[in-house]
Amino acid sequence: MQGAAAAVERVFREEYGRLIASLVRRFGDIDIAQEAAGEALVAALEKWPDAGVPANPGGWLTTTAGNRAIDRIRREKQRDAKHRAAFMNSRMSAASPMASAHDDMPLEHTGPVEDDRLRLLFTCCHPALAREARIALTLRLLGGLSVAEVAQAFLVPETTMAQRITRAKKKIAAAKVPYRVPEAADLPERLSGVLAVLFLVFNEGYLATGDGDPVRAELTGEAIRLTRVLRQLLPEEPEVAGLLGLQLLTEARREARVRSGQLVPLGEQDRAGWDRALIAEGHGLVRECLAINRPGRYQILAAINAVHTDAPTAADTDWSQVVALYDQLTRLDPSPIVALNRAVAVAELDGPEVALTLVDRLPLTGYHAWHVARADLLRRLGRSAEAMESYDAAIAATQNSAERAYLSRKRGELV
Repeated sequence: MQGAAAAVERVFREEYGRLIASLVRRFGDIDIAQEAAGEALVAALEKWPDAGVPANPGGWLTTTAGNRAIDRIRREKQRDAKHRAAFMNSRMSAASPMASAHDDMPLEHTGPVEDDRLRLLFTCCHPALAREARIALTLRLLGGLSVAEVAQAFLVPETTMAQRITRAKKKIAAAKVPYRVPEAADLPERLSGVLAVLFLVFNEGYLATGDGDPVRAELTGEAIRLTRVLRQLLPEEPEVAGLLGLQLLTEARREARVRSGQLVPLGEQDRAGWDRALIAEGHGLVRECLAINRPGRYQILAAINAVHTDAPTAADTDWSQVVALYDQLTRLDPSPIVALNRAVAVAELDGPEVALTLVDRLPLTGYHAWHVARADLLRRLGRSAEAMESYDAAIAATQNSAERAYLSRKRGELV
C-alpha cells in the first residue's frame, strides 16, 4: 500500500504543472485550481492502490479535478459573483470533460500561442509581482514543488514562503493579471523575468532541493519544452537561444550524473553516457549566439558548458577559456555565486590555495555549494580536519539524497 501511494504521489508530482495550468485556464482562479488538484490527489490515493494506475493518469487527474472544481463552483455560485463567472467560463470550454453538446463555443484567443503552461508562466512572471514572488509561484504551480521545497530553494522559513506565495496569488487576483501570453510587441520587456524562472525551474529538476528523487527529469523536460516554445516566439533573441543551449548541454549529462545513488561530479562522469544529439544541438545554439555577438548571461553560461562538453576527457578541459568566460560573466553579473563558480575554475589553473582565498571572501556561508567547494579545496590542500567540518556543513545544508551520499563518501575518505 505504501508503494502504491508513493507511485500515486510521483505521478501527481509529474502531472501537477500541466494539471494546474489546465484548471486555471478553465476556471480563471489559482486557488480553485490548487484545491481541485488536491482533491484529485486524495481521490487517486483512495482509488488507484486497488484499481491500479489508469492508462492515462494525467487525463484522469484532469477530469477528476475539473469535476471537483465545478462541484465547488456550483455550491458557492450564489455567494460569490467571481465563482459564478468562472462557472460560466468553464461551461463554455469545449475542452471541459463536463461540457455538453451545446457548450461548444471556442475559447477566447489569449495570446500569440495556445499553450496552457506558457500562459501560466507569463501570469506567474507578471511585472506586478516581485521577482522572488514570480520565481516562487512558478516553482509551486508549474514545478509542483511543495511550499517547504520552495522555501529551501530560497533559504527562508516555510511560513515566510507560504505567506509570500499567498500574497502573490492575491495580487494576481486584485490586479486582474491576464492569463495569457503577451502580444509580440510586449514580449521583449517581459523576457528577463521569464528566462530567470525557466532557468531556476530547470536547475530544480537537475539538482532537486527536496529529499525525493535527486534528479527530476519532468522539471528539466518542462523547462526545455517551455524554452523551445519561447524561442518560437522570439527566434531573433540570443538570450533565449543561450538559455536553451545551456539547458540542452546540461541535460545531455543527466544520465551520467547519478550512479549507485550518488551524485557524480563533472570530472568523474562517464562521457560515453552523455547525449551526443543534445550536445550537438547545444553547440549549434552557442555558435548561433556567437555570430549574433550580443553576449548575455545565459549565452555565456552556455558557452562555458560548451567548453566542458567539447573536451573528450576532463583532463582535456580548456580551463583558461572557462575562466575567461567567467570573467566576462562577472562583468555582466558580479554576484557571489558567479564568483564562487569562477573560483572553482581558477583552482584548476592556479591551484586550490589561490581558489580557497577567493572562496573565503564570499558572503555565502548559508549556501551549500560554498561549503562543497570549500571542502574540496581543503581536501586537496591536505587540511583534512577543516575539510571534514566543511563536508559536515555541506551535508547539513542539502536534502538531495544523491548529493548527501556523495559528500558523505568524500568525507569518509578523510577519516
